[in-house]
Amino acid sequence: MKKILIVDDEPNIVMSLEYAFKKKSFEVYIARDGGEAIQIAEDKIPDVILLDIMMPNVDGYETLKQIKNNINLRDTKVVFLSAKNKVADIEKGLQMGADKYLTKPFSVKKLVSEINELLN
Repeated sequence: MKKILIVDDEPNIVMSLEYAFKKKSFEVYIARDGGEAIQIAEDKIPDVILLDIMMPNVDGYETLKQIKNNINLRDTKVVFLSAKNKVADIEKGLQMGADKYLTKPFSVKKLVSEINELLN
């Protein structure tokens, strides 16, 4: 079973993504900020991390940096899912090592298929 960690501080987004990925037989973990995300990721070693950028405490950029510096998580796929949709934001996310950068608002169906593509 594929494991996904959804990191976002917006409950509505988290709920709809959790539902969609569980329906596709993913094991789903949820974190509300970067600090929590790192703890869960170290414990569960997900196949993919869906990461918001603008969050309280530890933002998505810092979280990605910590993931890439962690030997156990270094190869985990990371997809930014953010309302930050400027070219500079997208380039920064990809240069930092994200495998994909998707912008909000998004289609849940399209997102699920993009994640499946990334993992296959």
